[in-house]
Amino acid sequence: MDNKLVGYFSRIMPLSDEEKIAIAESMVVKNYKKGTVLLEEGKISTECYFVMEGCVRQYYIVDGEEVTNNFFTEEQFVVSHLSFSQKIPANHYFGCCEDCLLVIANEQKEKDLYQRFPKFETISRMVVVKEFGEQQAAMASYITDTPEQRYLKLLKTRPDLFQRIPQYQLASYIGVKPESLSRIRKRIYHKV
Repeated sequence: MDNKLVGYFSRIMPLSDEEKIAIAESMVVKNYKKGTVLLEEGKISTECYFVMEGCVRQYYIVDGEEVTNNFFTEEQFVVSHLSFSQKIPANHYFGCCEDCLLVIANEQKEKDLYQRFPKFETISRMVVVKEFGEQQAAMASYITDTPEQRYLKLLKTRPDLFQRIPQYQLASYIGVKPESLSRIRKRIYHKV
């Protein structure tokens, strides 16, 4: 029963064989083609996802342009927290940047697992705290770092994105136009 979701949860907290089986049995895994929009602005999120393979992008439409604010890759959760938990329309989009293999969860599946295995609530809380910390760090970086510093951090922490994501989306993610990203890359490579 070697799967990424069970492995992910097991690294957070040890799981019994019964708990591992329950997770595996409750999983709904689906393939999505590159370009698939999983959530649209204005829609209420009824599902959350765990990335087994592929990359999902979170973005906004601002003045007619897509503005990227996150990428989710293997062993990351894709959740519109406010929309999913408070049943309010999302203000962003989730779209597949690559062909994706995703585990799909919904509120009822979560409740069922929590009822059978209270430990899963603790695990979920730990996942949310981890994600919240990562989002705080990303927000702080966006406020305090220059675009070049954000680029260098991304290169250090998530180098795989540079092979997987179009340059214009990376530029949007670090807060610059594609031409500015080209200049940043040239400066960095001339320093090396």
